Amino acid sequence: MVLELSEEATEFGLQAIQVLRAAGGDDLVQAAEADPTRRQALVEPVLARIGAWELAPRRDPVELEAAAALCRSAGYWATPYPVAERLARPDDLDVDLLVAVAGAHPAAALAGIDLRVAAVDPGGRRGSATVLPAAGSPRETGFVAPLSVDPVDESGSGDLALAYVLPCWTLLGLLDRAMELAREHVLVRQQFGRPLAEFQSVQFQLTDAEVERRGVEVLARYALWSMQAGRPDAVADALALRVAALEAADVVFRVTHQLHGALGFCDETTLSWLSRHSLALRRLPFGRTDTEDLLTRRIGTAGLAGLYSDPPGV
Repeated sequence: MVLELSEEATEFGLQAIQVLRAAGGDDLVQAAEADPTRRQALVEPVLARIGAWELAPRRDPVELEAAAALCRSAGYWATPYPVAERLARPDDLDVDLLVAVAGAHPAAALAGIDLRVAAVDPGGRRGSATVLPAAGSPRETGFVAPLSVDPVDESGSGDLALAYVLPCWTLLGLLDRAMELAREHVLVRQQFGRPLAEFQSVQFQLTDAEVERRGVEVLARYALWSMQAGRPDAVADALALRVAALEAADVVFRVTHQLHGALGFCDETTLSWLSRHSLALRRLPFGRTDTEDLLTRRIGTAGLAGLYSDPPGV
């Protein structure tokens, strides 16, 4: 079991960070929120220049890792484009992206995106999807719009792990940046003549949040390995990753907002944009309770193999 990303994938993720920084960085999501119809033009050609859309994560293990690293980099900037969904597109359908959906009212953060969309539900049922008008402004909806899904087939079980895992890598990138911003803030901000970073209570809070973030990072790598190894439990591992990512997001954003105080909810602060645009990832296709329920029903009484077990044949 090798949980470290390859050097090629790591380097690709670093390149993505840099090209997105050069393209505007934090300004990208602000520009897209001001005019959602520009989302595609702002991001798609930028990532095309580094060959992002040529990745084949379903066919090549190294390219799967590169896709994960790219999603993490996109999350770092809260990039206003469905990078994970674009990379998860199935090979056997004539579509541009794949979204995981659930429930009677499917939705995805695709407002302003003009691409061919496929959707897959937890039962592996796939369909072609049409993006309907959003119910409010991007500031209110986080680019989330309802979908109309027309069933196509029931052969999407193999799509589920990838459709669940890659968005978790995007959420991991958001957590990376939130923690980075919090550390910078407590080093600069002073109280009673001392930097906040010198207070033990602040150190404890940051440590708790970092432990959660680091746990997601390890599980995200494990979920990639599970897919690379072709394990039958790959979907369960993906759901376990999502549970951990949602729990960590609650802790990380709570702590980082507490340390920023009221300033963290102002648009002058990058944290405000990050937390607002993390909500779609945290709520769709299902929240923490529904994710736990899906995981429980999938594994039954067998439980998860987990990082520290020795599954047969490994």
